[in-house]
Amino acid sequence: MTRAEKEQLVAELTTAFKESNAVVVCDYKGLTCQQLEFVRATATENGAKAKVVKNTLASIALKNAGIDDLELRDTNLIVWGEDQISTCKSADKAAIEFKDKFVIKTGALEGKTVPLETIMAMAKLPSRDELIGMLLNVWMAPVRNFTIGLDALAKKREEEA
Repeated sequence: MTRAEKEQLVAELTTAFKESNAVVVCDYKGLTCQQLEFVRATATENGAKAKVVKNTLASIALKNAGIDDLELRDTNLIVWGEDQISTCKSADKAAIEFKDKFVIKTGALEGKTVPLETIMAMAKLPSRDELIGMLLNVWMAPVRNFTIGLDALAKKREEEA
């Protein structure tokens, strides 16, 4: 990789990290190429991106984006995205799928480094679509109950007549 290519990659990553609300650093040691493609596909499904980047280039990009506290050691795969919950969920899904080989190390939410527990808690939250579905279910419950009651009343009146 030439110096110009490295500078271009750092610039692209800096822009991506600045625009993202969540950055999760994971260890992928021991994964096959096919398993790495599964991790990338999972991230893409959730609206996030995943990439293996050299630690020095990723460190420079993170510092340029204002995220200074993330330490990068050994092999690292970085998952980032605009939606915090879906980004954490995609990393957590890969960690569950490949228990011994894929480990979430650390991360940053809204530009601030957070402990691993916070990332795991975010992964357990329902997604935006699930929350909207729950809200609509609650809003529709009175109408549903009212129509069920009217239907039961109509059937009762038919039986009496």
